[in-house]
Amino acid sequence: MATRKTVNRRKFLRGATAATVGAAAFPYIVPGRALGLDGAVAPSEKVTLGVIGIGPRCTYDLTAMLGLPDVQCVVIADVQASRRDAGKKLVDSHYDNQDCKLCRDFRELLDRKDVDAVIIATGDRWHAAASMLAAKAGKDVYSEKPCGLTIALCQELADTMKRTGRVFQAGTQRRSVPNFQQAVQLAHSGKLGKIHTLFASVYVPELGNNWLPGEPTPPRDVCDWNLWLGPAPWRPYNAKYVSGGWRGYYDFDSGAKLLDWGAHTVDQCQWANKADDTMPIEYEPSETNITCRYANGVKLVLDFLKTPFGERPGWVQHLGTCPVRFVGDEGSVEVGDSGEIEVKPASLAGELKGRFKKTPGLDVAAHARNFFDCVKSRGQTIANPDVMRHSHIACHAAALSWILKRKLKFDPAKEAFIDDDEANSLRRRPARDAWTT
Repeated sequence: MATRKTVNRRKFLRGATAATVGAAAFPYIVPGRALGLDGAVAPSEKVTLGVIGIGPRCTYDLTAMLGLPDVQCVVIADVQASRRDAGKKLVDSHYDNQDCKLCRDFRELLDRKDVDAVIIATGDRWHAAASMLAAKAGKDVYSEKPCGLTIALCQELADTMKRTGRVFQAGTQRRSVPNFQQAVQLAHSGKLGKIHTLFASVYVPELGNNWLPGEPTPPRDVCDWNLWLGPAPWRPYNAKYVSGGWRGYYDFDSGAKLLDWGAHTVDQCQWANKADDTMPIEYEPSETNITCRYANGVKLVLDFLKTPFGERPGWVQHLGTCPVRFVGDEGSVEVGDSGEIEVKPASLAGELKGRFKKTPGLDVAAHARNFFDCVKSRGQTIANPDVMRHSHIACHAAALSWILKRKLKFDPAKEAFIDDDEANSLRRRPARDAWTT
């Protein structure tokens, strides 16, 4: 465990200092920086970080993590040489050295004893499997969302984290962004009256079962196609997949693309409804949305946005992407990635002026800080396994109602659909194991 490793390092440094003081003839002096005496963080206090999968989103996340003085990135694993090299350049430039190690197979990273925690930012198909392997290897895990490709994987992931005692943070960073937090606090405060409807923006679902044309498979060290596929079914190589064009394909994506935003927006609605330990009991799809209902009567509407990064009809445009709205019988609140907040009635809006720092919804700094603080304290993160489990399963259940084109009833305690064998069969997918060779 990271804490045990830290204690051992501290003892070593204290012993080295005492030996120096007690033996004046010995010329070695421990630098102040190594002890943290000059304001720097001593090595014994740093969390060593490994990276599994470094594309555009991970680069954004990692840049924020590199800015934390008590975090040291030591190794990057990626199946693509170009991404490995770009990641090393980023890390080495930050530390002004050439120390960052690289590997093609992330299992080499997990075997390293000098790695306390990992960030997993592969495509959706790998998140759960890599997270569980990391936990079993004794690493704490920050996983980009969606954290599991299916209901069953979300269950297994949460169970694995509990069983291994590892710290886990789902990359649903809006839980740590001030305007989203303020909106949830308003919903909880009673100032909006009794909350009756929650709105979560999502993409229009998409279910692609076709294959792109096959292309010559590159050398393994350039792109390990077998390892890139991982647990997903085999298909021929195409460069578009590995450059980010895998989205929308059923084998690679979560919930017909619904979880790309839903993992954030439904999660916010769960939080606002004080439903982190449960999920809706009914899911009914239509052409424009999926309407869900909780046992307490609150309605959750997943609103399909045809142009999520363009015009968003029915939403306050200037609030930006990933908007959510919470409506009570005495008022409402809406927030998005702009960092702003819209509250009705106007009298309530006036109370909020200047009460929180405007931070974009994509900002991961506070969420990463929460993770690394919990790595040290062994406490629960703000987006812990149970939070992830329930919000992700709610998204998957909604997506399955859209795929099956019918209303589904769900038992939150059993985490199973009621009287629907077909829906229950889709809670899991067979996993390919050829990548292990």
